[in-house]
Amino acid sequence: MIVVADTSVLLNLCRVGQGGLFQQLFREVVIPPEVAAEFERLAKSSSRFAGLKLPAGVRQQTPTLTSPIVRAAAELDPGESAALSLAVEIHADAVLIDERRGHDVAKRLGLRTIGILGILLRAKSSGHLAAIGPVIDALQRDAGFWLAASLRKHVLYLAGE
Repeated sequence: MIVVADTSVLLNLCRVGQGGLFQQLFREVVIPPEVAAEFERLAKSSSRFAGLKLPAGVRQQTPTLTSPIVRAAAELDPGESAALSLAVEIHADAVLIDERRGHDVAKRLGLRTIGILGILLRAKSSGHLAAIGPVIDALQRDAGFWLAASLRKHVLYLAGE
């Protein structure tokens, strides 16, 4: 599976020591330079993400076109816009994205989306994680990842935890 990743998914999973999941779960992870720059900027400027490095195997590629739907979506940040444009251009199997506005635009583009929780469920079902509860705890505690209690309960149920 070839996926294009947005910054927050990379940052948050790296923050809790799960950056290796990208290489374990996906054949190829591609990011635009805007995502790489945002990742590096936050790793240097935010104490929460201090010192983080992009996961091994992540490849950078510059999108050559911007979809009119992406261009019209003023609510997207540069990384989200570039990631969605790149996903359309390379016919990615999915976009790794958590933000609601990016998810909504991805759906309008006909792109499949996978968020952090979907990645964790995939990792558990494929045997790369024994349990996702401790990872979710770390995401909330260490990465400041916001998650509604009802969604947390549902995801843990789906994971059999």
